[in-house]
Amino acid sequence: MHPNTLSTGRPWDGSPLTTQTRRPLRVAATSPNRLLRAGQSVRCRRCGNRIDFYQRADQRPIALHPAELTAADVPESCRWHLSSGIAHPHGDGSAWCRIPHAVLCPDRTPTTRTGPHLEAVRRQLAVRTRRLIDTGVFTPAQRAVCEPPAVRHQPARSVVQLLLGRYLAEIPIEGIRCVAQTRHRHRCPQPVLAPNTPQGLWTLLPASPQRGQLALPATLMAVYDLSRLPYAEQLRWRTQRCPAHAANPGAADLALADWQVFDPLLHAAHIHTRLPHATPGHHGKA
Repeated sequence: MHPNTLSTGRPWDGSPLTTQTRRPLRVAATSPNRLLRAGQSVRCRRCGNRIDFYQRADQRPIALHPAELTAADVPESCRWHLSSGIAHPHGDGSAWCRIPHAVLCPDRTPTTRTGPHLEAVRRQLAVRTRRLIDTGVFTPAQRAVCEPPAVRHQPARSVVQLLLGRYLAEIPIEGIRCVAQTRHRHRCPQPVLAPNTPQGLWTLLPASPQRGQLALPATLMAVYDLSRLPYAEQLRWRTQRCPAHAANPGAADLALADWQVFDPLLHAAHIHTRLPHATPGHHGKA
């Protein structure tokens, strides 16, 4: 009789051995975009604190504070709730709700009256921002006071014409980065403006509104025009992908595309009447 029995791959009581199968993150074929839910948490560019991006019913993104707050402490106009991964304005009748990060961001001037509880949360975020800066984890964007003439006329947020629409980017054209996920589960570092692809053209176009927008006085504005490029190339820009990931539709996204539908009234501050790097007397195409 052997003191130890041979291993049979079962527990000591002879019950079947069950193992939990790992479930990798997948993108549903019916998903309106290819964004992984786990990839929507990013840091605020202004304060460095974490924010969660969700899509609204109209497919526009909104940045929400990652923690739920007591609904009684949040103004009704700032209450949001989540249903099936979609953000909806106002509360859902529960005692908790979500709040837009812009209301709490310590680098923004509050536009809504908040109570003492929200002010305390705002102070906590400000302390965390200072800690992130002191430890080198977060570096706030430096706003240059005096810039060279060649850079002074470069729009901080570029307006782009593509797919029969006009869009406002979050940053200049050269800095727009691919949103796809790499094999190492990081965001792709490649720019959308690839050197070996058809280029757009800076030109002056009328600041004409799109459907449903109010008209403005006739004026010309600097627009990066991509409308003459092939449809596939314009779609690559709209989905904000580098050429390599545009050719691989199976790759998921780790961020939302940084486009907003351009409204000449809401985005009047980003209307520039001179072309980038243009001299004061030059108003033609670049």
